[in-house]
Amino acid sequence: MPSNFDQPWPVRDDLRIREVKAIVTAPQGIPLVVVKIETTEPGLYGLGCATFTQRWKAVQTFVDEHLARLLVGRYPGDIGDLTRLASYSGYWRGGPVTNNSISGIDQALWDIAGKRAGMPVYELLGGKVRAAADTYIHASGQTIEDTLDHAQKLIAQGWRHIRLQMSTPGGGGYGAPRVPTLYPDSPYHNGWSARDYLRTTPELFAEARHALPDNIELLHDVHSRLTPKEAVLLARSLEPYRLFFLEDVLAPELWDRLPEVRAASPVPLAVGELTTSFGDAVRLIRDGGVDFIRSHVSDIGGLTPARKLADLAEISGVRTAWHGPGDTSPVGAAANVALDVTSVAFGIQEGHIYDEAVHEVFPGTLRIEDGWLRPNDAPGWGIDVDLEAAARYPAELSGHDEWAAGVRRIDGALEAP
Repeated sequence: MPSNFDQPWPVRDDLRIREVKAIVTAPQGIPLVVVKIETTEPGLYGLGCATFTQRWKAVQTFVDEHLARLLVGRYPGDIGDLTRLASYSGYWRGGPVTNNSISGIDQALWDIAGKRAGMPVYELLGGKVRAAADTYIHASGQTIEDTLDHAQKLIAQGWRHIRLQMSTPGGGGYGAPRVPTLYPDSPYHNGWSARDYLRTTPELFAEARHALPDNIELLHDVHSRLTPKEAVLLARSLEPYRLFFLEDVLAPELWDRLPEVRAASPVPLAVGELTTSFGDAVRLIRDGGVDFIRSHVSDIGGLTPARKLADLAEISGVRTAWHGPGDTSPVGAAANVALDVTSVAFGIQEGHIYDEAVHEVFPGTLRIEDGWLRPNDAPGWGIDVDLEAAARYPAELSGHDEWAAGVRRIDGALEAP
């Protein structure tokens, strides 16, 4: 009697999925998860990003123990059916573990499709509408002077878009070096103060507009820590400095208040890094809460849903700014760029400089040149994995848990990390 996992309809050839396995490695100290799907054709396999750095063991187990058995024996060209099966099979759907796992499968199947066609994935998506993706990079420092010195060095290297982050007191600082607390008399000495943050951030950007060339676009990430009223106050105080965007002003639990923040100031809002489903990201665009959609492509299920999201952004007047720091694998970065160069809705791409160990583990990893990212022209993603090299960089549990436990206000209350 046939299994329910058997091929449900006739297909055009005998190619089948032979093995599905998650590969975990940390060549830059950040746990990365990549799914490898091997086929019955010798040497034909695909790679997909499934990186959920903070819970990589859960993703690895979900791929190897739950999803692999659904796919083995199936035709790899049925991308839509296989990813929907992976989603529906658990009954309770969504969440970052599930969607990162599905993303690894989705992107690996697209890689196989490109290799079979002898084409890069971006051509399977309809081809380029631009030559390359402009990127932004992060400048940071303990002081305004340190931060702007870093920004000037990045500008000299060719970047036109710079995210500025300056240290704030306490263990809850984000995106910049930690500094000793300024609150020794508070209940929680190492706390983070929203009021001090709202005071010092405009000072940083006022100095930046004096020190940096006028044609340099400036960005900033709040990291979800403000109330709606505080978000309006910050946005209005930054209006004179012409930010390219202001990121994550509210925590996901308050996203329904984003339209009022957006209406209160002309500063563009970028939100979506914390979307953990395609539906979450759709609602951000549909409900008028964003100017830039910032989803981590793996967290919403991979290339297939992200492509649909880019189409929705285009017809809604929203631009894309896919999440892309060091907790995105080189395969995920390649998927971002394939979307960037094929979507009319492209706005900017977050950049990350991978060290040489990452290039060793993932031959073909993209390099940023003068602030620009271009996709590989090789079939599929044009990226491989060296399993022996990957094994030399074993992953450990993320330090994010320990850091998040110390992100507290000066009265000791936990803050969104």
